[in-house]
Amino acid sequence: MQHFSHLDDDVRARLFHRPPVDVPATGDIVDRALALGATLYVPATRDDLAATVRRRAAAGVRSMVLDLEDAVADQDLDGARLQVVRALRDLADDPPEAAVFVRVRTVDDMHRVCDGIGTAAAAPAGFVLPKVRPTVGDAFLTAVSDRAEELGVPFGVMPVVETPEVVHRETRDEELSALREVLSRHRGRVLAVRIGATDMSGLFGIRRDRDLTIYDVRVVADTIAAIVNHLGRTDGTGFVVTGPVWEYFADHERLFRPLLRQTPFAEHDAVRFRTHLVSRDIDGLLREVALDRANGLYGKTVIHPTHVAAVHALSVVTREEYRDARDVAAAAGGGVQASDYRNKMNESGPHRTWAERTLRRAHVFGVTADGVSFVDVMRALAAPEGER
Repeated sequence: MQHFSHLDDDVRARLFHRPPVDVPATGDIVDRALALGATLYVPATRDDLAATVRRRAAAGVRSMVLDLEDAVADQDLDGARLQVVRALRDLADDPPEAAVFVRVRTVDDMHRVCDGIGTAAAAPAGFVLPKVRPTVGDAFLTAVSDRAEELGVPFGVMPVVETPEVVHRETRDEELSALREVLSRHRGRVLAVRIGATDMSGLFGIRRDRDLTIYDVRVVADTIAAIVNHLGRTDGTGFVVTGPVWEYFADHERLFRPLLRQTPFAEHDAVRFRTHLVSRDIDGLLREVALDRANGLYGKTVIHPTHVAAVHALSVVTREEYRDARDVAAAAGGGVQASDYRNKMNESGPHRTWAERTLRRAHVFGVTADGVSFVDVMRALAAPEGER
């Protein structure tokens, strides 16, 4: 898959100094994980699943999850599984430019989907395992590996960390340590680790307001920090960890001021576009995506297609980031030097891992042209008609 390939060539040429490259389904696992971007969850009960996937892929979504878990009532599960199998078979005839996963409830669901599709051509990109725990996760990953070998497909698995054992402080470290050992044994199969912040909040009777980010909910923010500490290390023992879901997509009466500064939009002649984003609560999403990145998370779970542009626009590497990352990566033997932009110091020791990950992200999402900001990218992706 290739990000932004749905945009016109002239738009891509204007936006990018280095455009994104194609990331194959059998490519480097970190590149594939970073390329997930905004992962759109779609209830498996929809009658038009295949058409929905194709429509969203044509609009720039590059990863989707057909959801058999929270989005499906217990009495609808059998029918939803059949819907998923039919959709996967349909998509095999004309594959979209997107990775399609299935979120199952149990290993039995995974087997039923595999039995239903029958052929490798109809296989999903992999499976999402909710409420993962060490023992269950080990059994599930082993079962997926067996079915992948049987079908001859490179199934990936995305476990969702969201159980009480991880959230509660007295069991957190032991649970995450055990989970890290399990996932490490299946390293080639684990594409990314996802965070179930909604379930975590629910353990305390909390539902965050749209005026707040998940990092304002301290019990969840502390858990995210622990997950990154155990599972998101960049020393070769960790995995890509993705940002939790943003739940809101409609306007509402605001208690706090908008989180978007006016200046960047005024400088790019996009004041009306800013108003549009604020009216749809996208300013809160943008703030949370920025905090995800600051806390070591990449990509995000989304439940509405309007969220995709925000996540992808902030995933593009700016020309300044790219030059700094190249300078740090090229420096041998340590040392420190001023950025070419004369606004920061680049230390080749502590900043090296950041530089390497930034260059990977540049490979997947591209590098902006001089003078192009996230405002320009997001406007190209999401501006209302007449505002592009």
